[in-house]
Amino acid sequence: MGRNTISNKGQVKRYVQDIKSGDVWSVFKIIADFVKGFDELGDLGPSVSIFGSARTDKDDPYYKKAESLAKMLGERGFNIITGGGPGIMEAANKGAFKNSGIESVGLNIDLPREQIDNSYTTKSQDFDYFFSRKVMLVKYSIAYVIFPGGLGTLDELFEALTLIQSGKIEGVRVFIVGESFYKPLMDFMKEVQLKEGMIDAADFDMICLSDDLEYIVSEIEASIIRQINALDEEGLTSTDYYKKLLYFLEKRKTFEGKEQKDG
Repeated sequence: MGRNTISNKGQVKRYVQDIKSGDVWSVFKIIADFVKGFDELGDLGPSVSIFGSARTDKDDPYYKKAESLAKMLGERGFNIITGGGPGIMEAANKGAFKNSGIESVGLNIDLPREQIDNSYTTKSQDFDYFFSRKVMLVKYSIAYVIFPGGLGTLDELFEALTLIQSGKIEGVRVFIVGESFYKPLMDFMKEVQLKEGMIDAADFDMICLSDDLEYIVSEIEASIIRQINALDEEGLTSTDYYKKLLYFLEKRKTFEGKEQKDG
């Protein structure tokens, strides 16, 4: 019996359980997902969500890139949020875990295969539903980094792009790592969707396709200003999140000033 057959049976069983549990009980489970997520992540400072395949092994170049990027971001004070599983998610949590003073967050989902908690998280949470988990993956991040992946990764990529395009999220960019992997997708968007008028040329401003990790880190650091300005324009200067961003920015300036003085 193939693993897809096992997966399909598991998914059907889960679906039947949800249906049989009744709509009212499902509502309570959905609320529980959100309450747990808000409670666990509400105090996070500036964070970056990293997405990618659960099937990427430790010897894969993208595994190593994800680990390096998360380590670099952690050194600059950013928390790292992933789906909490193996592959790219494990690599990112592993890179973040090497830095003290930041959180390495894993937001897992109950699946019949693949999704097993990795051991490199300082905060972890299990979710029953994909949609509530996706809210948490994007809600507390100032940037999203997409590594090569399958259907779930593409779902998360286009979810993020849709939220930015529709104005539900302001001041956030999507960074895509894997130039050769994602070039056909970018070509399709430009040569088909754009030409057919399904998207606008300005939509590509949301996307940065690059394998240059140093450049991505510098752009994410610069995005703090965009986030602060976006919150300011929306009259949200009294929120805790706005204050955390300001504090983070001031702390970065102090650190950079000290580095220059010591140098």
